[in-house]
Amino acid sequence: MPLRRLAPRLPSPRRRLLRSLNPSRAMSPAAAHLATAADPDEDLCASAAGSTAAEAEDVAPAPARPLPPPPVSAEERIERAWAHWRRLGAPRLMVAPMVDNSELPFRMLCRRYGADAAYTPMLHSRIFSENEKYRSMEFTTCKEDRPLFVQFCANDPDILLQAAKMVEPYCDYVDINFGCPQRIARRGNYGAFLMDNLPLVKSLVQNLSANLHVPVSVKIRIFPRLEDTLAYAKMLEEAGASLVAVHGRTRDEKDGKKFRADWDAIKAVKDALRVPVLANGNIRHMEDAKNCLEYTGADGVLSAETLLENPALFAGFRTKEWKGDDGEHGDSGLDQADLVIEYLKLCEQYPVPWRMIRSHVHKMLGDWFRMHPEVREELNKQNKLTFEWLHDTVMRLKGLGGRIPLYRKESVVQTAANGQ
Repeated sequence: MPLRRLAPRLPSPRRRLLRSLNPSRAMSPAAAHLATAADPDEDLCASAAGSTAAEAEDVAPAPARPLPPPPVSAEERIERAWAHWRRLGAPRLMVAPMVDNSELPFRMLCRRYGADAAYTPMLHSRIFSENEKYRSMEFTTCKEDRPLFVQFCANDPDILLQAAKMVEPYCDYVDINFGCPQRIARRGNYGAFLMDNLPLVKSLVQNLSANLHVPVSVKIRIFPRLEDTLAYAKMLEEAGASLVAVHGRTRDEKDGKKFRADWDAIKAVKDALRVPVLANGNIRHMEDAKNCLEYTGADGVLSAETLLENPALFAGFRTKEWKGDDGEHGDSGLDQADLVIEYLKLCEQYPVPWRMIRSHVHKMLGDWFRMHPEVREELNKQNKLTFEWLHDTVMRLKGLGGRIPLYRKESVVQTAANGQ
């Protein structure tokens, strides 16, 4: 499975070709630190492991296709949106975009366990368009990594378009993040804070829709008032969005465990729009996914935080927290330590920054570390990680006992597989 990097690290004619896409050789201060960071966690895991991933086969972008003629009517836009969705197989179970956490190895692990499609981490459109190293480290893909949504945050239509054109040969949707509620998004004026500037939101979507040959999708949060949410979603559809993913929480409801997602609002958006709609929020196990699809009528569901703990969620596996007391879920024979081993092997195949690996190991082994905090402390003290050390650590946890299994109910898996 050849690795696709927008900026291969070894000199090659293709690398020089891709460099020509770089609209600015001058780095912004934010971009410059990425190229000079001394933190070992910022290094690609290939460097420390002695991997030859930097020598992976470069895959040329697909030949540029001519832009389709401008739609003559709203009906034609809607027809194109659904035709594209059906060509992708109408995916239903998706890995949500997560900063530093929905990178290629993790996406591939989730795909092994039932995910039909996936989003990249949120990419900063300006830094992506300016900084070759940022592109190389933060976005990779391979031919099996489809369907794929590449997500950007942005507040400038032209800069967003520059970044989007670099990735369109590699993906099935270019997605705009209108949902990030974090303080960094407030400071950078992007994500959910663009809900205060709807003309800019509209122009971002319109500019991409008019100039890309891949469809444009958007991921949004809801307003406190339903009528505002519906007007917002309809504006996005009219501006050219071919798919709308709705996180059923407001911008101020950041804590997913404290605030339940509003499935009624998602259902209302689905009923109001004519393009595919995805639901995001409260997806902790497969029964949640099934119930959300039935309740909202959405065309697919996204999971984020729960997948970080349990990448096998979409194959019907549950953590002990969501096992329930019905006696129907038994030890599946799989546990999170097994998933960490699979993930590490994928990282050796598809190199990513060590900070991402460290984060995933902490999240997948959180319950194990609570039982054996001394092992967690040893991990935290490691300034420079290696695959050998991480493998030994996982095997040590297994040897200490107190295995924490994942649980599974076969009937849930069969229901999901049948698309019900």
